[in-house]
Amino acid sequence: MAGEPGAGQPPALDSEAALRRLFTEHGASVYRMARSVLRDPGLAEDVTQETFIKAWQHHDSYRGDAPILHWLLRIAHNLAVSTLRTIREDSTDPRRLPIQEPRHPDDVVEGRLLIDEALDALDPLSRAVVVLREVEQLTYAEISDVLGVPMPTVKTRLFRARARLRSAPKGGPR
Repeated sequence: MAGEPGAGQPPALDSEAALRRLFTEHGASVYRMARSVLRDPGLAEDVTQETFIKAWQHHDSYRGDAPILHWLLRIAHNLAVSTLRTIREDSTDPRRLPIQEPRHPDDVVEGRLLIDEALDALDPLSRAVVVLREVEQLTYAEISDVLGVPMPTVKTRLFRARARLRSAPKGGPR
């Protein structure tokens, strides 16, 4: 696709078809980034849509020196963090109230809930680092670029997050 590294030009977002193609290729990754920070599927969907709208509106700001996915993930991360700040400012927002999901101990869902609970214990930046490394399989340098933090910070956050996740409760009777 135009706009990948080496092309040296902004992505060709001059049509709805081009934007649709970009969304098809990278929408799931952008959603996972937003979901990892926000921990709310609905808000993550909103941020995903807003990410692609911003990409459309500001496609000329893409420098072309990294994969377009990194640019999109950075937009998504910034929007998700901004959304978190807005929600925290309004502590009466019903989306901040804990959601009790039904638990089925013998179901695969239980494992997912345990993972979600463990990830919820991490700060947004650490969650984002874990998701980008473990789910998206990005390198430390790529994560540093996407999140706009130094590489040593990425390594430290990942190390500490993994340690916290290892020490998280493993399930069983509560």
